[in-house]
Amino acid sequence: EWTTEMQADYERILTVGEECISAEELKGLITAKGRGSDHQGFNLYDGFEPSGRMHIAQGVFKAMNVNKCTFPGTNSTFVFWVADWFALMNDKMGGDLEKIKIVGQYLIEVWKAAGMDLSNVVFKWASEEITQNAHIYWPTMLDVARRFNITRIKKCCQIMGRMEGSLTSAQVLYPLMQCTDVFFLKADICQLGVDQRKVNMLAREYCDAAKIKRKPIILSHHMLYGLKAGQEKMSKSDPDSAVFMEDTAEDVDRKIMAAYCPSKEEVSESARPSQSDDAGRESMHLKEDTLKNPCLDYIENIILSPPGATFTAGSATYTDFVSIRSAFLEGDISETELKRGLIAELNKLLNPVRTHFTENDVARELLEQVRQFKREAAATTSTSEIRRLNLVSLGKIPSQSHVVFAPAPSVKPTLQEALNTLDQLRSTDGDKAIVLFLSDWTAKVCNSCDAEDKAIDAYFTVLLSSLRALDPELMEKVSIIKQSEAILADPSNYWISVINVGRHFTLDDVMGPNMKDSDGVGNVIGRLMLIGDIMGLEPASIALPARDPDSDLLSDLIGRFYDEKLSSMTKASTTIIDSPSLALQEARESEAHKTENDEYFLLDDPKVHGKSKMKKAFCEPGNIEFCPPIVVSFAFSGGEIKVSRSEENGGDITYTNQTDVENDFKSGALHPGDLKAAASSIMTGTLTKISDALKKDPNATKGAKALKAQEKKMAKKKKK
Repeated sequence: EWTTEMQADYERILTVGEECISAEELKGLITAKGRGSDHQGFNLYDGFEPSGRMHIAQGVFKAMNVNKCTFPGTNSTFVFWVADWFALMNDKMGGDLEKIKIVGQYLIEVWKAAGMDLSNVVFKWASEEITQNAHIYWPTMLDVARRFNITRIKKCCQIMGRMEGSLTSAQVLYPLMQCTDVFFLKADICQLGVDQRKVNMLAREYCDAAKIKRKPIILSHHMLYGLKAGQEKMSKSDPDSAVFMEDTAEDVDRKIMAAYCPSKEEVSESARPSQSDDAGRESMHLKEDTLKNPCLDYIENIILSPPGATFTAGSATYTDFVSIRSAFLEGDISETELKRGLIAELNKLLNPVRTHFTENDVARELLEQVRQFKREAAATTSTSEIRRLNLVSLGKIPSQSHVVFAPAPSVKPTLQEALNTLDQLRSTDGDKAIVLFLSDWTAKVCNSCDAEDKAIDAYFTVLLSSLRALDPELMEKVSIIKQSEAILADPSNYWISVINVGRHFTLDDVMGPNMKDSDGVGNVIGRLMLIGDIMGLEPASIALPARDPDSDLLSDLIGRFYDEKLSSMTKASTTIIDSPSLALQEARESEAHKTENDEYFLLDDPKVHGKSKMKKAFCEPGNIEFCPPIVVSFAFSGGEIKVSRSEENGGDITYTNQTDVENDFKSGALHPGDLKAAASSIMTGTLTKISDALKKDPNATKGAKALKAQEKKMAKKKKK
């Protein structure tokens, strides 16, 4: 039953937002989890980075809004996401997490002094929560990323205030992480500023994509203007753009008296159509305001926010904002009177904070520590410590190894993928340790196998079993490292390294010529992760497949990052390895004519396919430019091909090099039928080796079945 108290909760919470998406859903939430329900309550969330300063919007304005949302009896909890991990990543307080935590405690003390009721407020520290729950947080982020294209994420970049054309690749990662926060914190209401609206809407879109029934409600509060002309919001980097919580009475007087305070409406240049599609240029206000007077903005949203509040200017006292605005525009209130009244009210709000930090011992000590940290930071230069995963020091791999990255998983593992991998593993010289890296989390974010963990693992199981069957001696020397397990050994440093890679390269750098805005943003994340993986592996050499059209780009990015950011590390040599093509037919323009039976060999092909597929293989007499039986035979024959034929056809012959075969085939001395018979024998033997290995390995047998099941599932989904 909807009660008058519930209606009061509903109306009070609505006053916090300039927009609520949606009010009807808010009613439903209050009914299900609010006052009088059997539920433990609903959660609202906002986040802040402990950077050392708090402006009045984050301090007093936020305290007022939190109190409205957590009014006694509402059955709600306000969760603050203390982004100390991001402050660490941004090298705040010299990258000292303990100092950052002290700054966080100081900011909490400011809120307490500003009147925030902390009885229904919870502070969650990102450094602790993300690290302790990395196995939950990061896979969720990867799942969010895989469901959106680059175009959609670019639209969220207003939260960094950046123009779309000048984005670093890390700036597409931040909205994905913020979206993840919503679900990680189990937030029912996202109570952030209007500037965060687009990323909060992303969370609602994710619910549609991931089939999550209850979407988070978006309650976006107003963004206060900066005190200078043209400032859409306050800026911590500009001390005169806002009143800050630590400002003295003299500071407040100086800033407000100098503040922009127009009494005539103006047309904003930011409304020009040519700029409207750039997220970084869009207004941070939902309501049209052609005056944009920060002094009036403070009066409306801070001074008059508490119930029953009044404002005095000159000799007149006002109880509503409309009257104040009209009186000012009509000249009944002068600019000086308006500003003097605002200064008096702001100091009333800030005086309890000043008193608290003067008289309370704990608060006073926190303030002095924060001031000391700032002095130390100003006196020292930033260190160039490289934050990264270090698998060598963790004892996971030997130092200076040769690294190969397994192919991106698919539901149809091919013999070509196995050959490419073996050739890359063999490409090392000397006594280097060899590492085969299974990028399972990259596969997830890039939507391989529809991001099904079971299918991704199944692919790697089938691949490894096949590699061991094809070259057991080589594989004895190879260490297998699974990406997710490696990352979880030190998730904090790994993801800091990935983000730092993203900060270094522009989005265009990482996308390269082949990636389009319509492609999944997970592909960008996957490329950043590759360089993060390499930093963690610290290899002597890396092999990449020539058959991957992006290998040249990746090699260039790896080399550039070593040269420009990793000068203290030994640079890995990167080689692009070209393996023979195992294609059985010439490339066809139409996908409709392609079938697995005549195009290529699969790792789970039965041995009879060695003959049946080779029988259908392209083999034009005399054509050595494209002759699959020759290429495939030498790839798996061990360097020797035995051709059996009758005496009248030249008798049996053994070839020990590919050139001799090609010469005889070109001249007609070797008949296509005889060549195919030899190739069929080789491939039947090859597929028998793999088939026997898969049957002997229970996990590989299960894996092959899991891939077949996933293939059917994906085909069914595609038809819908």
